[in-house]
Amino acid sequence: MSSELILLVDDQPPIVQLARMYLEREGFRVLDAGDGEAALEVVTKSRPALVVLDVMLPKLDGFEVCRRLRAGDNSVAIIMLTARDEDIDKILGLELGADDYLTKPFNPRELVARVKAILRRSDGKTSSTGKPIHLGDLTIDPASREARVSFRTLDLRTQEFDLLLTLAEHRGLVLSREQLLQKAWGFDFYGQTRTVDVHIAHLRRKLEGGTARIETVTGVGYKLVV
Repeated sequence: MSSELILLVDDQPPIVQLARMYLEREGFRVLDAGDGEAALEVVTKSRPALVVLDVMLPKLDGFEVCRRLRAGDNSVAIIMLTARDEDIDKILGLELGADDYLTKPFNPRELVARVKAILRRSDGKTSSTGKPIHLGDLTIDPASREARVSFRTLDLRTQEFDLLLTLAEHRGLVLSREQLLQKAWGFDFYGQTRTVDVHIAHLRRKLEGGTARIETVTGVGYKLVV
C-alpha cells in the first residue's frame, strides 16, 4: 500500500470526494484545495508527491498554478484535469510542464492508475541499467537517465526521458500511441492518447539540431529514425 501524499485541487466537492475515496482506498494520503492560491500554499507547506490540478479554478487557474510551480523549479508531479478537449491544445501551446492530464469526466480508476505510474517513475523503480544507446549523434544512457545530442545534454523531464528511451529501444519501428502509453507510461487504460502527442512535440523541439528525429506515421503512430 502506498502512503505518498496527493494534493487534489478542484472547486467541485463531488469530484474531490470521489477522487479522494479511490486514492485513499489505495493507501494514499490526500489533501485538497479549492482554489489556485490555496494550492500553491499547500504545495509549499506540505510538499505532496503529486498534484491533481484542475484547470478551471477560482483566484488562480490551473495553468497559472502550474506555470508558477515550474518557474520556481518545483518538480512536483502534476496531473491536470481539463473540462474540454480544447484545453489540451492550450497545454501543448503553453508548454507548462505538466506530467499528464485527464479530460473530465474521468474514470477514477484511471486517475489512480496514472498516479501510480507517475510515482513509480519518480521513485526510479522503472529505471533501467542497460547500456547506452547511440543513434547518430544522440546518446541515451538508461543508467544515469541522461540523453545528449553531440555534447549537449538534453533537459528532459522524467516522462520525456522514458518516452525517448522507449522509442530508442524500438528504433525504426512504428509504435502506436496505445503502445507508447503502455511501454513508457505503464498505463492499463487507453482512453486518452493526446498526452503522447504533447510529449512527442516537446521531445521534437529538444532534439532539434541533431541527426535523430521522431517521425509521424499517419494513422499509426511514431518512430525514432536517424
